[in-house]
Amino acid sequence: MALMFFNGGAMRGEPLHHLLAGAPFVAEAKTAPKYRFYAVGDQCPALYPVSHGGAAVTGEVYDVPLDDLRDRVLPAEPHELELGVVELADGSSAFAMLLRRPYTSHVALRDITEVGDWRAFKASA
Repeated sequence: MALMFFNGGAMRGEPLHHLLAGAPFVAEAKTAPKYRFYAVGDQCPALYPVSHGGAAVTGEVYDVPLDDLRDRVLPAEPHELELGVVELADGSSAFAMLLRRPYTSHVALRDITEVGDWRAFKASA
């Protein structure tokens, strides 16, 4: 099992939540304030680690079996994202999907760091 921070479509009530079927919900959480937050083509969120100018981002932590991560979660992620590790507000670490570095996609990025919450961004769009 692996702790995984989700901040988009796999959260409770979102369209990809079924990918986490059977994975225990651990907690609502925020990242440490070390990330820029982007909407990738206004379709999915992406975290990008920075040394300054970052903010905390809202999400949920699940204890995901590694087989499910490999077979269900990662194949559903867009190619603009890659698996990485983030620092949570409490100082602990969790896997998360990060903006691929270097970013080579033609899909437009919108900086939504000031919103810091995918659901709030979608509600305002």
